Amino acid sequence: MADGTADLRRVEDFRLAAEQSLSDTARWYYGLGDGDNQTLTDNCDSFKRYRVLTRVLRDVTTVDTTVTVLGIKLDFPVAISPTAHHKMAHPDGELATARAAAASHTGMVLSPFANHSLEDVAAAAPDGTLWLSLVLFKNPERNKQLLQRAERAGFRAVFLTVDQPRFEYLKRPQWNRDKNKSTTFHSCPNVMFPDTPPYGSAEYRSHLYAALKQPMTWDDVTWVKKNTKLPVVLKGILSAEDAKEAVRRGVDAILVSNHGGRQLDGVPATIDVLPDIVSAVCGKAEVYLDGGVRTGTDV
Repeated sequence: MADGTADLRRVEDFRLAAEQSLSDTARWYYGLGDGDNQTLTDNCDSFKRYRVLTRVLRDVTTVDTTVTVLGIKLDFPVAISPTAHHKMAHPDGELATARAAAASHTGMVLSPFANHSLEDVAAAAPDGTLWLSLVLFKNPERNKQLLQRAERAGFRAVFLTVDQPRFEYLKRPQWNRDKNKSTTFHSCPNVMFPDTPPYGSAEYRSHLYAALKQPMTWDDVTWVKKNTKLPVVLKGILSAEDAKEAVRRGVDAILVSNHGGRQLDGVPATIDVLPDIVSAVCGKAEVYLDGGVRTGTDV
């Protein structure tokens, strides 16, 4: 293709292309992990420690890559995990991401820190498969509002983030000190309420951190299950013990995730803990993975 998009096949291809177009702040925000980036790096390196064991002399004339996720058939086993602030990469932000996912017949998890309302994203991809990533507020009415809005907008599941007990970085990256970041970051309407200070103001961050429920507990998982008709997925499980507790709490699926290495540096790579978690749930919940996936071979 004339615009060069035909050469964009691997995640690394997109990363290199983004290096040429994104602002410094956007590159830092999208690309950095927490602490010394140990987990971020290991997420990718860990896949290189595994090998593909082939079976030969099979008829592969017809290949079926479809997969069923929470009862929904997707064309291939790759979906879009929740990430914030898509408008830093494109003016259409999450609207464009949702349209792309729908065109590819796969799913997208919308971050609570998206730059478009969940209703607008749903309207942009009416035939798409959308799931809502959820963080909880101390005020349960706000949580109920978000869950009800997701149901009305046609979202198909709730991904509850459980691996972020505090909403601060252990080691603040450069983008967090950028004096001009208010011109790069955009408002997050899904976490804006009538009493929220203007986005980008000095009061906004402290108000948001004070309003969010920190930390969450297993009782919050039970509360979410009781207050939504949608399937509930726990995002951020890394241990077999927590996976078993999730099953006991009645969750529908687990997303094995370490927040892309952006929350707590030093935790294991997701691919390394995946087998233990799959074994722990004994088929009683679906299991997905994010973090470190870069090529078709990784999938």
